Amino acid sequence: MNTKQLLLSLLMSIMSISAFAEDVEINGIRYSLNDETLEAEVARKYGEEYSGDIIIPETVDYDDKTYSVTSIGYDAFRYCSGLTSVTIGNSVTSIGTGAFLACEGLTSVTIGNSVTSIGDYAFSGCKGLTSITIPNSVTSIGTCAFSSCVLESIVVEDGNTFYDSRDNCNAIIETNTNKLLQGCKNTVIPNSVTIIGAGAFYWLPGLTSITIPNSVKEIGSSAFHNCKSLTSVTIPNGVEYIGGSAFLSCTSLTSITIPNSVTSIGEGAFFHCKGLTSVISLIEEPFEITYDVFKNDNEDTYGWDFTSATLYVPAGTKSKYESTPAWNQFTNIVEGIENAVKSVETDVKAEETERYNVGGQRISSPQKGLNIVKMSDGTTRKVMCK
Repeated sequence: MNTKQLLLSLLMSIMSISAFAEDVEINGIRYSLNDETLEAEVARKYGEEYSGDIIIPETVDYDDKTYSVTSIGYDAFRYCSGLTSVTIGNSVTSIGTGAFLACEGLTSVTIGNSVTSIGDYAFSGCKGLTSITIPNSVTSIGTCAFSSCVLESIVVEDGNTFYDSRDNCNAIIETNTNKLLQGCKNTVIPNSVTIIGAGAFYWLPGLTSITIPNSVKEIGSSAFHNCKSLTSVTIPNGVEYIGGSAFLSCTSLTSITIPNSVTSIGEGAFFHCKGLTSVISLIEEPFEITYDVFKNDNEDTYGWDFTSATLYVPAGTKSKYESTPAWNQFTNIVEGIENAVKSVETDVKAEETERYNVGGQRISSPQKGLNIVKMSDGTTRKVMCK
């Protein structure tokens, strides 16, 4: 390399480096500054923990420039046990992976209304955090974002409320109809959510009911793994992918409804759902699934068998299911979705609280076809309306 080329190379390197200022600390918060976009990211302070009450501003000034604070970086506040409260400015759009991991002293978080994504393990292990308000701008919540938190409520700004039911939570649940229900048993996911991430509701033993909105396209692996009290699930039309082990060991699950929009079901998605008695598939063109999707334990032989649940399929599709692995492992395939409806004795003590169509849309009155009705005693009933 000649002298001219060497100088040119050095000049390009200097120009590249100058686009990014070094990390700087401004008013007690460390930032990574991008001189090209004039954006700032909250960064980790190595060798020193954040503590007390932190307010993340919308902008910061440095070296005669104003930077917009747009993100909270990877591990930014990780293990800051002395951190007690955080207010996140409205300019922030993303909260990074592990941003507040194991901040055990954190009791209050205010999230700005521009945040669209909350990263994996973002608030995992925040044992002092009992409630959090998530703006309806959020479209993605990462894997185990709130795992090991003792959350009584997660409130979404549009009025929906959904709960993490760990630790025998007995909080009052307020839905967007302002009806009060006792106990942390029902989960309503807001319409802004398009992906339910891997492990999002992993191991919630008190969860009996889940309402999944039509906006959801993907249910990640182990999303509801080991939700042992969950009794019935209607997956809304629009979901295309059900991840592996998504409902693994949901042992109280007796019925599932799978929409025609689903094109892929991962391995073991309904593995060890030993209470399952009916699988209602609205899929008109069945695709191949693995044998363990509906595998169940056999207590007599201490082995694993295909589920004994009845498979209900759309009229005219039985032969397709009988020739498609592993749907053809169902020993009892019944044509006609209406045949899935069973007569239920009316319980005078139980009242209807919510009603949904087979697509998962909430309805205010009976509609023709199969209706999913939630009762005040926590049960879910299927009612065929003519």
